[in-house]
Amino acid sequence: MGIVFMGTPQFAVETLEQLIQAGHQILGVVTQPDRPKGRGSKLNPTPVKVKADEYGLPVYQPEKIRDPIFIQKLADLKPEVIVVVAYGQILPKEILELPPLGCINVHASLLPKYRGAAPIHWSIINGEKETGVTTMLMDQGLDTGNMLLKTSVEIGSSETTGELHDKLAVLGGQLLIETLSMMAKGEITPQAQDDGQATYAPLLNKEHELINWQKKAQDIQNLIRGMNPWPGAYSFLMGTRLKIWETSLQDYPGFPKSSLVGEIVYHDDQGFWVQTGDKPILITKLQPAGKNIMTANSFVNGYGISRGHFLGDNNE
Repeated sequence: MGIVFMGTPQFAVETLEQLIQAGHQILGVVTQPDRPKGRGSKLNPTPVKVKADEYGLPVYQPEKIRDPIFIQKLADLKPEVIVVVAYGQILPKEILELPPLGCINVHASLLPKYRGAAPIHWSIINGEKETGVTTMLMDQGLDTGNMLLKTSVEIGSSETTGELHDKLAVLGGQLLIETLSMMAKGEITPQAQDDGQATYAPLLNKEHELINWQKKAQDIQNLIRGMNPWPGAYSFLMGTRLKIWETSLQDYPGFPKSSLVGEIVYHDDQGFWVQTGDKPILITKLQPAGKNIMTANSFVNGYGISRGHFLGDNNE
């Protein structure tokens, strides 16, 4: 099947790889332009471009996907279908209507739940026990197109966004291959989404990343898992910004006492416990600003942290 592939981040690489391995003809790969990154602001190619270059595939990187010159180039490729995986720009009607089989999106949630840009993060932050991948025919809405196939997977109690990302990337590629095979045989009936059941997964911002210690310990742990490995949930201790990378809900070994929210109530060689809205939570890995990730025990020993110190926002 003649395919144009559109994608940008690492999540999309697995699907491109599986399309190639399945023998589909990749007519072209569309990805975001190279962007400055790191020291010296050196231009860096997207992960999808790196993979496409490995196979010698033609790569297109329009600044604006609506550029009429680019749309004509796309039309000249005569794709039977366009596959879109986390591309990063909204496709105009002219592109959506271009291929005879339509534009198929691989979305990392069980639609209509978690429409939007960050479905993996929010499924963990919200404490979901299950998520998955959906293939759908794209329309001009935000992940509102008719669904083709779904596959689900359990979310482990300690699973992070990074771990779930890698799992769903593989499943997404597999589901797309199955979707294309069934479409070629006429075995799929697109199914409309129930908009009344829709939930949303917006882009993350700094407010989402700040830990609110007044919440329950489980909710705080879900936030920390959901922000790992990017962008990281954070708090402040004595004016120092800390990213919290790992926690545990194991029972607090200290004697019951009256504690304030955000207060460090106990520490040992495992780390330190912080009082939340319902019970203490054990911090085991963290990262002070400008430093490497370290165990919480190393942090306690190196920074002179003790019972009675408080974590909170920078005004506390």
